[in-house]
Amino acid sequence: MSKAADFLVEIGTEELPPKALRSLMEAFASSLEAAVDDARLGHGAVRPYASPRRLAVMIENLEFAQKDRKSTQKGPPVKVAFDDDGKPTPAAMAFAKKCGVEVDALEREKTDKGEWLVSEVVEKGRVAGELMPELIENALAALPIPRRMRWGAGEAEFVRPVHWVVLLHGDATIAASIMGITAGNETRGHRFHTSGPITIGAPLDYLEVLEKEGYVIADFERRLSMVRQGVAAAATEAGGFPVGDDDLYDEVTALVEWPVPVVGSFDPQYLELPREAVVSTLTSHQRYFPVADKNDELLPKFVTVANLESKDPDQVRDGNERVIRPRLADAAFFWESDRRIPLSARAESLREVVYQRGLGSLHDKALRTADLGATIAETLKIDAAPVRQAALLAKCDLVTGMVGEFPELQGIMGRYYALSDKEPREVADPIAEHYLPRFAGDALPASTNGQVLAVADRLDTLAGVFAIGKKPSGNRDPFGLRRAALGIIRVLVECELDLDLKALIKSAVAAQPKQPDESGELEAALYTFITERLRRYFLDRDDSLATETFDAVLTRSPASLLDFNRRLGAVQAFIALEPAASLAAANKRIANILRQAEVEGVAEVKDKLLTEPAEAALAKALKSATGKVEPLLAKRQYTEVLTALAGLREPVDTFFDDVMVNVEDKATRNNRLALLSQLRALFLDVADISRLSI
Repeated sequence: MSKAADFLVEIGTEELPPKALRSLMEAFASSLEAAVDDARLGHGAVRPYASPRRLAVMIENLEFAQKDRKSTQKGPPVKVAFDDDGKPTPAAMAFAKKCGVEVDALEREKTDKGEWLVSEVVEKGRVAGELMPELIENALAALPIPRRMRWGAGEAEFVRPVHWVVLLHGDATIAASIMGITAGNETRGHRFHTSGPITIGAPLDYLEVLEKEGYVIADFERRLSMVRQGVAAAATEAGGFPVGDDDLYDEVTALVEWPVPVVGSFDPQYLELPREAVVSTLTSHQRYFPVADKNDELLPKFVTVANLESKDPDQVRDGNERVIRPRLADAAFFWESDRRIPLSARAESLREVVYQRGLGSLHDKALRTADLGATIAETLKIDAAPVRQAALLAKCDLVTGMVGEFPELQGIMGRYYALSDKEPREVADPIAEHYLPRFAGDALPASTNGQVLAVADRLDTLAGVFAIGKKPSGNRDPFGLRRAALGIIRVLVECELDLDLKALIKSAVAAQPKQPDESGELEAALYTFITERLRRYFLDRDDSLATETFDAVLTRSPASLLDFNRRLGAVQAFIALEPAASLAAANKRIANILRQAEVEGVAEVKDKLLTEPAEAALAKALKSATGKVEPLLAKRQYTEVLTALAGLREPVDTFFDDVMVNVEDKATRNNRLALLSQLRALFLDVADISRLSI
């Protein structure tokens, strides 16, 4: 008999949440694989499957039973286990009973600490049929489901009611109850193309049987590929190409078991609406794919993916076209009616919209953002007036009908309405751009005004929420503060805005209606919060970046994140230099010497006390290097600074070889400490390289 066979579990449910289906599928497979590994069951590849009404995992060549596990149990010392006559004591007999053997069967083991009684114990491996139901239940319980539901009279809880369970190991059904359902070998096919149960003879038959008999493509990735290819072909037929992101393709794939693309059309008059309004109407509300021509101009066409193979495709097409007409008509109505009221006139309405308890209204937030944005603009020496105006208008579209119906269009519609009101581009564009970046990898604001407003808005959010004591804890971040901090980092670094972050944080905190009890405590907490995200940002951006390299710069607490980025690049370049290891070690030694001597600050070096040739040579080299790097530091040319300082390796090494710092003569000792403090200060002007491990 074979020692292993393919294993299949399928959890049949009511329609699962489409946006979560992929993550549920992957989490179920990952959790079950980890559990099987922990249970010491050998296996091959693990394959996840999912459709709207099922989650499934197939494990190739799963062993029928755990391998027996041997272990050695240690008992009492021999001198305690036997008396002077060699007869076993109660200690020996108790240990033998525990091991399930006679005393004579116990073995002896010699160690450095003496001789001990031992027994080899064999733990019999459990069969997979006993283990797998428990492991499956645990894996299902661990799925990332925010809210679970109950059904019927049972106690089981899951994202949706469970109606059937398939549990096969080879061609044998495992007799077990999962989520209150008795497992078997019968699955269900497509709701409309099939009726009654479908028998699965063996795990390897699963995909083929479901497809041929059940009209279900259970392989999510294959179904996704079919959707992509089908939508592309249909769009080509319609004279263009599909418009849609990966999330839309995943969601549509999660909605269908038997994908059939259908081309539909709508009245061309709706193309007069803003492009984003049309796209949002088709994608967000109906999960349709808009069609664009070669110039990326929308066509009055769309592609929908039906979940059945209809005998009358025209009827399916007509039905989808009927559904979309009132949606587009609503969008057109909102577009026309919203523009009757100037965006600026809606600012007063923001007074009635509470931003957050303790932080006033959206109007209050707009005023704070406008002031902070103007401060940033003045720092960057750009015109503050359009930034201020953009800030005052940035949230006004939240009280429009269009954004009320399509919340994902906030900012975008504000820009359109501002342009319709004849606002200049330098005011209109930042209204949309200040929401960027919305997520990891998203585009950044293209205009400087948009960049300024993006930073100002997020800083006000961070300062306000921190001020009312609702900063993130654990995994909870209801205000998206971590995302806001990363947005600030990306804009400041990647858009190269040279701003004093600490000063901006101070201004943002000072503007909040609720002031902190301790002066400076909140500012420090905010700076730390942002720099914690900064660490993650740089480490994710560059796989070669070591944590200690980041810390070498962080210890200097640069006020500007752009300056931080430049210093970090300089340290990375320095590490590649041949003298780097020696100088990093020397700086570490110097830091310890100065700390033990309790030296603070930088003292003057007296030339007359430089009695040793090595210390005189170091003082001369240091003076020369200082003259070279000071103008470079003024220009923030940190790479050139550290390259110049790399030339100090030889005099530094010679100094430590030939000179004793802690000599008896106090004046000489203090002079040498002053020389070392000057040397260290020169490196610290860029970073603390003593933290490097090279």
